[in-house]
Amino acid sequence: MRPHSSGELEDWRIPDQLPPYIAALRKRRLSEEKGCLIAGFPSQSDLIMTKVLFICTGNICRSPSAEGVFRHLVDEAGLSGQVEVDSAATHNFHLGEAPDARAQAAARKRGYDISACVARQIRPEDFREFDLILSMDWENLSALQQMCPKVYRHKLMLLMRFANEFEEATVPDPYYGGVEGFGKVLDYIEDACQGVLEVVRKRVTQYQAA
Repeated sequence: MRPHSSGELEDWRIPDQLPPYIAALRKRRLSEEKGCLIAGFPSQSDLIMTKVLFICTGNICRSPSAEGVFRHLVDEAGLSGQVEVDSAATHNFHLGEAPDARAQAAARKRGYDISACVARQIRPEDFREFDLILSMDWENLSALQQMCPKVYRHKLMLLMRFANEFEEATVPDPYYGGVEGFGKVLDYIEDACQGVLEVVRKRVTQYQAA
């Protein structure tokens, strides 16, 4: 992964030593899981999900592409039961629409099906419910920061902060360009989503160990 500044991402990544609130789960896990199994309910550890939300302007090009790529990676990693993936827009330009046909075609060529995605605008409760809210560019990050309650702003990041190969800070909007722009978008997204997966995998593993 490309180098980050000191302390970058530390407000979200779980440290190697489990924090007290996770360690505390150990003390009550046996009794809780025993009771849950008897009652037929999922255990405490089964209920812990890591939720990732991808954001762009209209939710028809970049963010549904990221949703499709990351969902594919999560499924391949066997984490679909522990990780929830979604995407949304900062603006209401395309509410209810399917992803741009060019985005769907580019994704399909690489084995991703994003046809089921439906554009929606980010909701107030998303800031509380999602653990990572990843923006495609500075403009959308700024919009998110204005909408997001201060207590949740540590969840807001640029997706490309997780990139390994590309040095670009943002994922460019391909909407007004040619078809080739959608391929470049997928190049960036695939790279960054691999980095996101590694962080999420660590988080899931440490929660399971709690």
